[in-house]
Amino acid sequence: MKLGVMSPVLGGLSLEEMIKYLSSLGVQSLELGCGGYPGKAHCDGADFLAHPEKIENLKKVLAENNMELSALACHGNPLHPDKEIAERFEKDFDAAVLLAEQLGVKTVVAFSGCPGDCPESKYPNWVTCTWPNDFKKILAWQWEEVLIPYWKKKAEFMKAHGVRVAFEMHPGFMVYNPPTLLRLREAVGDTVGANLDPSHLFWQGIDPIAAIRALKGAIYHFHAKDTKIDAINTSVTGVLDTGAYGDILSRSWEFRTVGYGHGTEMWNDIISTLRAVGYDGVISIEHEDPLMSPKEGLEKAVAFLKDAIIFENPAEMWWQ
Repeated sequence: MKLGVMSPVLGGLSLEEMIKYLSSLGVQSLELGCGGYPGKAHCDGADFLAHPEKIENLKKVLAENNMELSALACHGNPLHPDKEIAERFEKDFDAAVLLAEQLGVKTVVAFSGCPGDCPESKYPNWVTCTWPNDFKKILAWQWEEVLIPYWKKKAEFMKAHGVRVAFEMHPGFMVYNPPTLLRLREAVGDTVGANLDPSHLFWQGIDPIAAIRALKGAIYHFHAKDTKIDAINTSVTGVLDTGAYGDILSRSWEFRTVGYGHGTEMWNDIISTLRAVGYDGVISIEHEDPLMSPKEGLEKAVAFLKDAIIFENPAEMWWQ
């Protein structure tokens, strides 16, 4: 395994400054944001494609700092009912796929997207229950008429360019847990896999260890991000909390830097289970802790994960 970082947290630095800084921390790999919600602070996919010298410069700076690219991050909602919004996200994703091909990167990290409840909708509609029966009808339309046809088409595009997509299982989108990820993967094929981010699983009540086991063979990328569950607030509000992230003392849960939501034992188990199911990719830190600055939170996560990550291949079992 290798230690990586998702780039948007360092949007205040230039591309070159960011890569040199991460290398100085001992980071081995970079997940580069290039559109969609992660933004384009360091890389605009379409712009890089139009200016090949920028691609060559990126390769040069990475090589000089002994770093590699694990993935391109281009999370968006290409199924948004507002066609202009959907097309903007789709263009970013398409550019990310083409750029990944140019860079020799296999994986684009993304969201599955979420449509409305009918062709005339204005806003996405994330269904979280199956009664009253209207919700079943909405889900059937979303999956059968929108989600599966869209990603079947995109899968052909990705295959043509040697790229796969790792969906972050994120509430608010159609793929938000292992069963929905596996359902879409079964319908579309193995071009679709998971970007496993425990932070979104923790607050849903999903055990990341069980999720990793359920997704054996389908995990294409991993985000190291933690979540702290506030037991007092959750006992009153539940986990479906729509309060502002900045209202820290009132929320049921908050994203935290690794180690500040769950301790060493949990993260050691996560890393070990990833290894046990055959994942030997990058552990990519995504820092969104409201109580820490970008650099402090990132550096604490780096130090924590250097102890947790299993970097070397196992030796022969000489004891048996």
